[in-house]
This record gives sequence, structure tokens and C-alpha cells, in this order.
Amino acid sequence: MTKILLSLHVLAAIIAIGPVTVAASMFPPAARRVTVPVPAGAGAGAGEGTDAEDVGTVRLLHRICRVYAGLGIAVPVLGFATAAAMGVLGDAWLITSIALTAAAAGLLIAFVLPRQEELLEQLTDRQPVEPARTARLAMFTGLFNLLWATVTVLMIVRPGSTTGA
Repeated sequence: MTKILLSLHVLAAIIAIGPVTVAASMFPPAARRVTVPVPAGAGAGAGEGTDAEDVGTVRLLHRICRVYAGLGIAVPVLGFATAAAMGVLGDAWLITSIALTAAAAGLLIAFVLPRQEELLEQLTDRQPVEPARTARLAMFTGLFNLLWATVTVLMIVRPGSTTGA
């Protein structure tokens, strides 16, 4: 049963967390690429329209992040079941992984998704996006990705493990 739970846990991590990390990383540059209309008579490029395809790309990336973040709850649920079956619930590497996973989820919920929504609303309303806002979003996204990378390494290395892995 442990092997089945572990397999499901790893598959859930790949299928649910992978798309979030990729889509969230693609979101800031995609938002920066969207052109917004310039009022007539405002100089070069006046009257340029918003590229609906670019806004659609940004909208799709945000949707991927939201949907797969919801599916991502399966990762810790299966992780707890696997850890219980393996008898490692009290191990330091697992407790650290749980804390980092909680931090990553908190970062996604409190900083990444809301900022994506704000930028998407601006673009939908044909308002220009400040580069500093996309840079901050990219920073939070990078931290989210770094936390998940750290959890992945801890899951593979498992300090203090007696399994030889």
C-alpha cells in the first residue's frame, strides 16, 4: 500500500504543482507583452488596440494557476497518508517539508494569485501595467518555485533516512 500511496503522491505533485509553477512563471512576462490602447493624438502608436490574444494568454495562465492550485491539495493529503504508512510522521525532514509546503501554499494564495487577478483586471480594463508590479509578482512566483524545489529535494534526499536513498 505504501508504494501505491507514494506513487499517487508523486504523480499528484507532478500533475498539480508542475503546471502551477510553469504557468505562474510565464504570467509576468506575458502580462508585460500585452499592448494597451494609447489615446488618439498621444504620439507614436496612437490608437493601438489591446491585443486580445495576449490578454487571453494571461487569462489562461491565471486559470491554470487557480485550477491546478485547487487540485494541488491532493499532494499534502497523499503525502500525509504516505508518511503515516511509512511511519515517518515525526521525522525532521518531513516536518520541514510540511512547513515549506504550507509556506508555498500561503505565498500562492496570499500573494501570487491575488496579484495575478489584479494585473488581469487592469489588462482587461485596457489599463497599462507597471513593470514594477510584474517584477514583484515574478519575485513572489520565484519564491513559490524555490520553496517547491526545496521540498522536492527534501523528499528525495530525506536527511537521516535509513533507506539508503
